[in-house]
Amino acid sequence: MLQTAIILAKIWGVLLTLVSLAAIMTWVERKQSAVMQDRLGANRADVLGLRIIGLFQPMADGLKMFFKEDFVPARGDKFLHTLAPMIAFFPALLTFAVIPFGDVLRIGTLEIPLQIANLNIGYLFILAFGGLTIYGTVLAGWSSNNKYSLLGGLRAGAQMISYEVVLGLSLVGLIMVFGTLQLDIMVKKQGELLFGFLPAWGIFLQPLGFLLFLPSAIAETKRVPFDLPEGESEIIGYYTEYSGMRFGLFYFAEFIEIIVLSAIMATLFFGGYQIPWLYAEGFQFPWGWEWNLPHLLVVILQIGSFFAKIAFFCWLQVLIRWTLPRFRYDQLMRLCWVNILPLAVLNIVLTGLVLMILN
Repeated sequence: MLQTAIILAKIWGVLLTLVSLAAIMTWVERKQSAVMQDRLGANRADVLGLRIIGLFQPMADGLKMFFKEDFVPARGDKFLHTLAPMIAFFPALLTFAVIPFGDVLRIGTLEIPLQIANLNIGYLFILAFGGLTIYGTVLAGWSSNNKYSLLGGLRAGAQMISYEVVLGLSLVGLIMVFGTLQLDIMVKKQGELLFGFLPAWGIFLQPLGFLLFLPSAIAETKRVPFDLPEGESEIIGYYTEYSGMRFGLFYFAEFIEIIVLSAIMATLFFGGYQIPWLYAEGFQFPWGWEWNLPHLLVVILQIGSFFAKIAFFCWLQVLIRWTLPRFRYDQLMRLCWVNILPLAVLNIVLTGLVLMILN
């Protein structure tokens, strides 16, 4: 009974955190673009005259979508038109279940792992459920009975399937180095030291893998410069015929994906919740200093470190979105199959050779 209550508490905590962060990301998207373009950004929504630099804007957006007309094309497939945004939204939430956001919280004799589901195939779980979002975008385009929507859905299907391949291959080197598909073990191994002082983070062990993973991850979220399925500045897009909360689910799913991909990058390449030289007892510096800390403070620092890394990668993705122009579709596909895919295979070969030499 106690274990069930703990699991439910972790699920609700993670869900509330993700939804809250996604709502804040809608504000960050607008505010960061405004700062980059030397303007104020969204700042009109207020409560009792208070605007707080536009932080009430996500609430206003949610209310508008909730009360907006929910339109379904007369000749569209109503069931699939309703199902598509759900398929795009919920798998993005599920992928966070296997991501460890802390080590172990000890309360007396009770040990609580700060991870919802500790699967020994956590890496495959992320790829499997992340790939389900493809069905949502394709079904959205097809069920709308709109040629522009269908074109956007086909673009989305081709793009996401292509980059799903290189996304998986770019991470194979990490599996070879760490020897596991279990994410919490990957994170714990990144707490070890290289050369006696350098954290064994994935970015140091697989720098090429990270450089290949980052553009592939952005392409999976269908954001600029890979936003051809949506075409935000054009009419073409797989959700052209969507409005109200159905559109809101697609819109919200995009920001959930940004947060989840940031969490994956932090987990696989930047040590997850690890802080350099911080262990369960406290800090142990390579030059011999030690600083013992209470267990609860160590857990808080680890969780704070994890979400700080997520915040950095969310900022980076928004920065890229408002900096680079959109690719042509032939350029997008050529980048995947001609440039990134051979480099991903080369990275696997080089990693294997290095491991053979070291062994």
